[in-house]
Amino acid sequence: MAPTPRITLLVASLHVLFYLLLSMRVMLHRKAQRIGVGTGGDEVMTRRVRVHGNFAEYVPLALLMLALLELAGTAAAVVWTCGLVLLLARLAHAIGLGGSAGYSAGRFGGTLLTLAVLLAMALLGLWRFLAQAAL
Repeated sequence: MAPTPRITLLVASLHVLFYLLLSMRVMLHRKAQRIGVGTGGDEVMTRRVRVHGNFAEYVPLALLMLALLELAGTAAAVVWTCGLVLLLARLAHAIGLGGSAGYSAGRFGGTLLTLAVLLAMALLGLWRFLAQAAL
């Protein structure tokens, strides 16, 4: 039987629930403000669309890397750490950007953590590949 990426399954499920929440925030504001397409010049809508879009831009690739690392036999503690740090980063980013279009600690920290976990997973993936190729 093939290995199951159980940790990634849970982490991805939590990200999907968060994505649905972000989607609902956009849809409800769009309906309340009667904005058909785009942002209608509405600042709140612009921020909500960017929070949602930013999530959609970064999370799929990160979850793919997480699953590949788990399937490659990466230690469970490392997979858990990467997955939960990613979720924390996306929450911080959403709260930070959702509250202000300017600088915020949540936005900065969320972006930094997202990029850090992506870099860590990429380097770990390269290391695992090279270590197995050397065998």
